[in-house]
Amino acid sequence: MVKIFIDPGHGGDDAGAEANGLAEKDLVLTISLEMQALLNRYENVEVQLSREKDISVSLSVRAQMANDWDADYFISVHVNAGGGSGFESYIHTSKASETVNRRDTMHQVIVNTLNVTDRGKKEANFAVLRETAMPAILTENLFVDNESEAEKLSNSSFLTEIAQAHVNGLVELFDLEETENNNTEDVLYTVQVGAFENEENARRLAEELEAQGYETYIKKVST
Repeated sequence: MVKIFIDPGHGGDDAGAEANGLAEKDLVLTISLEMQALLNRYENVEVQLSREKDISVSLSVRAQMANDWDADYFISVHVNAGGGSGFESYIHTSKASETVNRRDTMHQVIVNTLNVTDRGKKEANFAVLRETAMPAILTENLFVDNESEAEKLSNSSFLTEIAQAHVNGLVELFDLEETENNNTEDVLYTVQVGAFENEENARRLAEELEAQGYETYIKKVST
């Protein structure tokens, strides 16, 4: 079983980067929850989040949660600010070989999937990277203070694309396979609105519904 720990950055009193009416804490929570939902379609994978709502969680607690859970991989999700554009990723300055290899795969898959500017693979002594016992990555997904990128980040479909890009990387890293019963075909639901002993009454209701734009049919049922 592969155990993926997802850390939506910031939260609660810490909004993170803010610009163009966007707050980092909200964007990364949306992305992280979508990642969780997407990963639920795969076999032999478990997911835990450091937060599932807008609350404050200290950096050390986030790392400790992942350590206590014995996660296989830690992903801290962020968006950027400060002038610039594109995607960048971070690992700890110790640059452990497994961490580097996994980051290289994740980074390239995300950049390729999103088709955005590659700002590079970087190292930093961030607490969530330093204090986690497993390979860990921190991703910075576009800039809220870049007007064109803020417009993308305002679109829920693009946030789903970011989530999917991260999941694509995890699928490649851990050879994840979709569950056999993951049926993505469309499902239709029918609603019965009446049952009549008199056929004329049934046809009258059908005509009223059709006049309102609904498709109807009359089925004769033996009682």
